[in-house]
Amino acid sequence: MSANEPSRNKADHQHQKIVPVVAAIVWRDGRFLAIERKPGTDFAGMWEFPGGKVEPGESLNQALVRELTEELGIVPERSAFRRIVTHHYEALSVRLYFFDVHAYRGTLQAREGHALEWLVPDQAHAPRFLEADRDILTELAAETAGT
Repeated sequence: MSANEPSRNKADHQHQKIVPVVAAIVWRDGRFLAIERKPGTDFAGMWEFPGGKVEPGESLNQALVRELTEELGIVPERSAFRRIVTHHYEALSVRLYFFDVHAYRGTLQAREGHALEWLVPDQAHAPRFLEADRDILTELAAETAGT
């Protein structure tokens, strides 16, 4: 199922609140940054793109800046909206707003105890990632194939 297609069990999710989330594809030297979800959290041990929930009254850009500052100690200086992915998990639905971040200021560090890894798109192993991120991984690998 593509992330842009409706869930196969749409009836199960039609009354489920959709949580808005920003996700950053932070680039450096042809690699993107992935973070591992901490023990004790939902989906612990799975990998994802940095980001998080959009707070009430917050713009997507404000959420992106806040989340990257909180998680990584960086402020995006050059970013571009990529696309939206809506994904239905059993317990919740998320609408992810993906941004490519090509430049940032600050010293990147794991401020919230996450493991960090720089990955080459065509070598990223999708099963390690949250389901909602897997189509983006395929897209990134296709875009960078042969480069």
